[in-house]
Amino acid sequence: MRISDFWDLVTGEFGAAHGRTLVHDQVLLGVGCRTGTAALDAGVPPREVWLALCEEMEVPGPRRHGRDTVQSRTR
Repeated sequence: MRISDFWDLVTGEFGAAHGRTLVHDQVLLGVGCRTGTAALDAGVPPREVWLALCEEMEVPGPRRHGRDTVQSRTR
C-alpha cells in the first residue's frame, strides 16, 4: 500500500479533518503504542498503520478495504 492509498482510506472512513487528527493523536497499540504519524515516520508500512487504526477505532472488517470496495460488492 502506498502512503497515498493510506490517506485515501483514512479520508474515506473518517473524513479529511477527523482522519488527520486521528492519525496524528490516536495511540495505536498495534504499531508499538505510537500514533499513526510516529509509526509512519519510524518506517512502519502504511498498511500496518491502517489496520492498527481500524482495530483501535473498531472499523468493521468489510470496511477495512475502503468504503468504495464494500459499496461495489453490494451492487
